Amino acid sequence: MTTERVGLEDLKVAVKKAASVDKETTTVSESSAEVRTPKIDAQGRSYATGKRKNAIARVWIKPGMGKILVNGKTFEHYFARPVLQMIINQPFKAANRITQYDVWCTVVGGGLSGQAGAVRHGISKALTFFEPDLRPALKQGGFLTRDSRIVERKKYGQAKARRRFQFSKR
Repeated sequence: MTTERVGLEDLKVAVKKAASVDKETTTVSESSAEVRTPKIDAQGRSYATGKRKNAIARVWIKPGMGKILVNGKTFEHYFARPVLQMIINQPFKAANRITQYDVWCTVVGGGLSGQAGAVRHGISKALTFFEPDLRPALKQGGFLTRDSRIVERKKYGQAKARRRFQFSKR
């Protein structure tokens, strides 16, 4: 067995080579992380799923005149309250894309407020799939974050999730 003696200069050269290889790999990975490609199907649409409380919305967007259909109805008829209509239009206003996309979605579960939140989440995700450059604006507005608050479950020995049965001293 022969043992080679490695001097301090040899170690310095080896460390410099390893550092240069690390720099090259990090620049390659950073440049590939920045490039996002649109996810568009054969019909020219982008699809995303939005969720809020118990509501689940399946959303398809494509370029158009700004028509929004929810379960086969216009969103003004489905969501009659102006607050819910405002919630659905928020991602388009944040991205400055009002009346540039047609939206078709199906929503199941939950109530109207949860369904409006689910549609907003789905529209935001579908917009980022269609135009990846819109992601920072929508992320800053908080539209891409799933609101995970749901109803707390009922516990045994209690009337509701936190409400106890009435206590009687005598």
